[in-house]
Amino acid sequence: MFYQPEIPGNTGNVIRLAANTGCELHLVEPLGFSMDSAHVRRAGLDYHDLAVVCVHPDLATAWRVLLPANVYAFTNGGTRQYTDVAYVPRDVLLFGSESAGLPRQVLDATEVTARLRLPMMPASRSLNLANTTAIAVYEAWRQNNFGESA
Repeated sequence: MFYQPEIPGNTGNVIRLAANTGCELHLVEPLGFSMDSAHVRRAGLDYHDLAVVCVHPDLATAWRVLLPANVYAFTNGGTRQYTDVAYVPRDVLLFGSESAGLPRQVLDATEVTARLRLPMMPASRSLNLANTTAIAVYEAWRQNNFGESA
């Protein structure tokens, strides 16, 4: 789930990721772009019809649709590494906007199970949103045998 994403190319890339991994992409408004944006369409290539994308007017609406579930908020101030979690199907991976990340009220929400981080070099501030999402989604998918029966 992207909370108030701002850059259409990142969302387009993750639409393609969702189509290729079978996960759903939930977006919480306001968005910093129109879903009809050429940048979103270009980044998603011809995968838009293959992905499940839901746009929610606010976080409360998204919670009503997605819960109950574990909600893992990704933040550079996370207390656990993303690899320290045993992911299960229907877990929610929550990412903030490109410029601000997740605001304190979202990070502190009772719905959030844990705050996770991806390791980076000490002088680094953040990773690209689409890249971070791909890393996290593939770890969760790997842990669940890439959706295949065990």
